[in-house]
Amino acid sequence: MTQYIPPGGVVFADGPIELNAGRPVTKLVIRNTGDRPIQVGSHFHFFEVNAALEFDREQAFGKRLDIPATTAIRFEPGDEREVDLVPLAGKRRVNGFNNLVDGWTGGDEAKNVYQPRKAEALRRMELFGFKHRKA
Repeated sequence: MTQYIPPGGVVFADGPIELNAGRPVTKLVIRNTGDRPIQVGSHFHFFEVNAALEFDREQAFGKRLDIPATTAIRFEPGDEREVDLVPLAGKRRVNGFNNLVDGWTGGDEAKNVYQPRKAEALRRMELFGFKHRKA
């Protein structure tokens, strides 16, 4: 007989849980060039984060932070740190945020899968003054 778990109860696993198991990881160095702290949540489309964060945005297209859901990473002014990114899952549509993409982010670029919104998103990134540096 199984143990009764009340509604809202928690069942713990026997061992550690690996987040995003088997998903490809992209490592990027991020620098806050602004004068205020910037916090980025777990499921924010990293390509579109605050314009004062400087990094290779092209490498971040269609990706999010590889951290647990509902958590965030804070970048203090002048800080530089390495982060891990993983591809967005599901339908991979990005709407809103900073309105650089507003559409499908496409498939895996490493496999030469069509990414229809990438060129326009890169153009808008430059037009709106988002910091960018090639890795």
